Amino acid sequence: MVGKGRGALTEPMFYVLMSFLHQDICGIEITEFVEKKTGGRVRLGPGTLYTLLAKFQDEHLIEETQTEGRKRTYRLTDKGREAFHEELMRLRACVQDGEEELR
Repeated sequence: MVGKGRGALTEPMFYVLMSFLHQDICGIEITEFVEKKTGGRVRLGPGTLYTLLAKFQDEHLIEETQTEGRKRTYRLTDKGREAFHEELMRLRACVQDGEEELR
């Protein structure tokens, strides 16, 4: 289970956390990262993105680092990095289980 009391991350949640792994980033940059990384498979509308960002802040997975007018920049916390890694391990186990069943 990812985090204490939290279930699996949704695909958009997973990619939003991934977007923070190497840099502080703002909303439009997150949207561009996710769209590019997934080849357009995952698209984040503003409502989804800002709901996730608020949720992640409430859960201390990300924190705001800078505000310039309406532009807000965020970074991943240690707790957020841990949540990402736990989800990555869970997904790897799912893929491994599926591959074993196909043999």
